[in-house]
Amino acid sequence: MLGRVQNQSLSPVFVGRDAESGVLAAALGEVSTPAADGPRALVLAGEAGVGKTRLVEEFGREARRAGALVAVGGCVELGGDGLPFAPFATALRTLRAAQPDEFARAGAGMGADLARLLPETAGPRAGTADAGPHAGTADAPGPSGVPHSAEDSARLFGHVTRLLEELSAARPLVLVLEDLHWADASTRHLYAHLLRTLRAGRLLLLATYRSDDLHRRHPLRPLLAELDRLRAVRRIDLARLGHADVRRQLAGILGAEPEAALVDEIYARSEGNAFFVEELAVSLRAGHRPGLSENLRELLLVRVEALPPDAGRVLRLVAEGGSAVEHPLLAAVSGMAEDALLDALRAATGAHLLSPTPEGDGYRFRHSLVREAVGEDLLPGERSALNRRYAETVEAAPHLVRAEERDARLAGYWYAAREPAKALPAALRAAASARDRHAYAEQLHHLDRALELREQVPEPAPGTPVPLDLLAEAATAGRMSGEARRAYTLVGRALRLLEQEPDPLRTAWFLTRRSRLATALGRGDGGAELRRAEELVRGLPPSDVHAEVLAHLAGWEMVNKPGPDSLVSAERAVAYARMVGAVDTELSAHVTRGVLRVAAGDIDGGLAELYETRERALALAPPDHLARAVANLPSVLEGIGRSADAARVAAEGAGICARHGLVGSAAFTWSNAAESLLSLGRHTDAEEALRRADQPGAGADVRAFTALTRGGLALRTGDTAAAREAYDTLRALAGPDGHAPQRRLPLLALGIGLATEARDAVAGRALLDEALSTPFSPNVHRYAWPLLVAAARLEATTRGLPAADAGREAVLDRIRAAARPVPTPVPVWHGYAELLRAELLRARGAATVADWEGTYEALRDLDRPHETLYVALRLAETLLAAGERERAAHVLAPVRETAGRFGYAPLAREAAELARRGRLLPAAEPHARPALAPAETLGLTARESEVLRLVAAGHSNRRIAETLYISPKTASVHVSRIIAKLGVTGRGEAAAVAHRLRLFPEREEV
Repeated sequence: MLGRVQNQSLSPVFVGRDAESGVLAAALGEVSTPAADGPRALVLAGEAGVGKTRLVEEFGREARRAGALVAVGGCVELGGDGLPFAPFATALRTLRAAQPDEFARAGAGMGADLARLLPETAGPRAGTADAGPHAGTADAPGPSGVPHSAEDSARLFGHVTRLLEELSAARPLVLVLEDLHWADASTRHLYAHLLRTLRAGRLLLLATYRSDDLHRRHPLRPLLAELDRLRAVRRIDLARLGHADVRRQLAGILGAEPEAALVDEIYARSEGNAFFVEELAVSLRAGHRPGLSENLRELLLVRVEALPPDAGRVLRLVAEGGSAVEHPLLAAVSGMAEDALLDALRAATGAHLLSPTPEGDGYRFRHSLVREAVGEDLLPGERSALNRRYAETVEAAPHLVRAEERDARLAGYWYAAREPAKALPAALRAAASARDRHAYAEQLHHLDRALELREQVPEPAPGTPVPLDLLAEAATAGRMSGEARRAYTLVGRALRLLEQEPDPLRTAWFLTRRSRLATALGRGDGGAELRRAEELVRGLPPSDVHAEVLAHLAGWEMVNKPGPDSLVSAERAVAYARMVGAVDTELSAHVTRGVLRVAAGDIDGGLAELYETRERALALAPPDHLARAVANLPSVLEGIGRSADAARVAAEGAGICARHGLVGSAAFTWSNAAESLLSLGRHTDAEEALRRADQPGAGADVRAFTALTRGGLALRTGDTAAAREAYDTLRALAGPDGHAPQRRLPLLALGIGLATEARDAVAGRALLDEALSTPFSPNVHRYAWPLLVAAARLEATTRGLPAADAGREAVLDRIRAAARPVPTPVPVWHGYAELLRAELLRARGAATVADWEGTYEALRDLDRPHETLYVALRLAETLLAAGERERAAHVLAPVRETAGRFGYAPLAREAAELARRGRLLPAAEPHARPALAPAETLGLTARESEVLRLVAAGHSNRRIAETLYISPKTASVHVSRIIAKLGVTGRGEAAAVAHRLRLFPEREEV
């Protein structure tokens, strides 16, 4: 399909090939060592446009940086059997130009045999000027350089083998043979000979071919079958890109982060084919959205036009039949004789345009863009006629289509047939079916179509919903499926209709939805909408809508104005919902009341209410309120220090949300899980939870919470740059809703932590002023205690710095005064209160051993490893200052070991420095420094060691950034420092060092 097009990489970033890059880097590392046990061979397979060439190019650059010589040769399509030895000739010319002297020595004695591949190496023959027509030598090359006989071939192949072995004896050599599907017989024979006979040299042989170009009788197939039997050859099948990789590719092409809807559209249409992603992006720039550009359409239709007429007709039928078409349905619609139909299908599948469905009962296009191109090539009347034929056939014989698909298929067929009166009821049935299956994205699609069709049908059938009802259902489906922007637009459309035909209850209902959507999208806190809704229902007869308004208002107050008044609002919402029999709304109000009861100190009663509400919601399964029930419980558990329970309940809740199609709620619940896992010191699990939370459909609130957790994780593990990036992201995301205590206070606490790392008391005090500018609400102790501890720690850490000492007493007094009314209803916050008291004393230079011992006892059993280890470090420091060296050493030893195991790099470094400074090392090693990990023996920090591990696995800077939750720029800086410290020339050589020294042996054992 892409044979006539040169695929120029448009994206400046290389994405999605970390595993494959790791395999290539590992293979290069294996052949790069002086003790290499022989060449390696890799075969890279993939469909046209999937990214084979880009992967080879990127690997080639890395290999050159690592000091390897790279020679690339490509097979050329000239029809028939290609050009003899073309890739070897090109590659050998590269080697000869790069190392002329070495090439001459290695090729000495090969004479005319080498000239068969490189005619320019042959010297002038005697008598050439007046030679007759039959002049020449016995071993001169035949036509196109092909040897005359089997003996000539054997000699030539032996010479090439020896040449490559000698050229790779002193320096790693990567020989790339591209597009083997176009290789001539001589090239295939020489390639097979090399794989069987190469024994020496630091040589990596890499070949590529297009898997979708291999028909049943393709001459490369026998060779591939032989390669599969060779243990020395490893085949890599290059798959299409995933959704996240397509997003990163588009960001590189467009020069900005693409909108989620655009990513979804291009991913769905390209199906992850890298070339198609680039071409669709170009089409977008040229204004061809949503259609295809003319060039891309022509490219996609090349193979279609080469098919027999019957096969082309079948392709057009399949293109209009849906994503897949059952064989009996296709036979009925086509009206073709069975033999003719089978012949046409055989031709289409043989050309790799169609493939059988996984169930084996029908056919689908191998790529949806080809289907799209075929469909767009139809005449308007032709398309309508085909779809009408499908619709009439399914209505006459419903058994030809699965029951669960029938309404959706009919809706699509009648819509494309331009029969709105028949398409509308089918679309409404399909939407209802999708809702019953919790397929909210599909429901939204059908409702969008129903809204369009409703305007085209002047007299719909009795019982057809009015537009406002359709908008209400569509807005709900949009929010459930994570399409918050689309839902927001639909709500706005409904409110504009209601301005023309006022209806207080309907308006209030839509305003409550707009409030929640505004919060999710970061477009305000939603309070104004709720206050307007409350005004609209005031004085009206009791109703479900009035109950919903009160429940939403109580929930808003829970987040933005927690306290006694919000608990009263929740009580009122519960009572009102029960009075009007609004069961679903009552569940939501119970969630709010349970959260506020726990915050007010009624922990057992509040938790009991939350657990009971969750069980009722699971039994009734109202999607909206089920999400609130399962998402808020783990947050409450975390707030009372039960982090292990919170992490478990959050993971369960995320699974429940996913099963009910609640994409945004699942993301929110994973963000809760990540927070609890961070508290427990389970960083790997926290990173996985953050990855799951970062998904399409996650709202601004989820992005804010995940950024906060990433920042806390980075600060604890010593990655200050990543923590700063997370803090800046949070500042940008805060917007007008940044005043909610659960967002504002943790954000400021993170900023103060960064100021502490920088020893910047001025910046930290400014953030404290910002935090204390508004008095703490009564029930925000969960967020207030960590912030106050962070502020006190800043003052203690900067003690002795002239710029920070001035005014310290006044700051400490403000911290003490702010802490006085903050409650400690559970042990974890009592522990924080003790930690604050000790830090305030340390800031004045007055903390004693007893102070830190009391704090340690308050925290030691609370599943807060970072805080506990920090307090133990401070205790050891105070013991050492008091002259109790033996006790100090006893306390400090486990801190050093445990902090390193948890990944708390700053704590581990400070503990090691205290041990060195206080000479508290083990007696057997009085002058030794703390034991270092293998990577640290090379001078690498803990973070650099993590980065090197990923480099050795073949990860790109962007993938490293995503894995470690840092920016690509920060990852690049780490990689540059690693290269400098190891004294190597590039990433490939750094990876080779890591493999050679077995710095990460557990990776190799997997």
